[in-house]
Amino acid sequence: MHQTDTEAVLREASLRVTGPRVAVLEAVGSHPHSDAATVLRLARARLGAVSTQAVYDVLKALTEAGLLRRIEPEGSPARYERRVGDNHHHVICRGCGAISDVDCATGEAPCLEGSDDHGFAIDEVEVTYWGVCPACQEA
Repeated sequence: MHQTDTEAVLREASLRVTGPRVAVLEAVGSHPHSDAATVLRLARARLGAVSTQAVYDVLKALTEAGLLRRIEPEGSPARYERRVGDNHHHVICRGCGAISDVDCATGEAPCLEGSDDHGFAIDEVEVTYWGVCPACQEA
């Protein structure tokens, strides 16, 4: 039996390999920053029938396992991406809602060390840049 990279990733996370898990992980991998409705559409295109609840359950399980990152831009449904563990940021277009990744500006996750952590043990920082993408600027 040939094991795909996606199946290996699921096994390494101690998750059982299922059709919905593979479909969701690959959908998010090929369409980063997708919302649940988009992931559902892509999973159904691959599998045929899969319930909405199954996709939501898979998104939750993959996020909890650290295979997906859930971001929640203001005024937008939650979005999912496979880029995890590096504390990168996002830029979002106010016009069309397009989202792109932005690496930390000064090296490896320096933003985890704020000017005053007030005693908190900081493990993640969300920085969102808002603006207008090139396509919307031309429109």
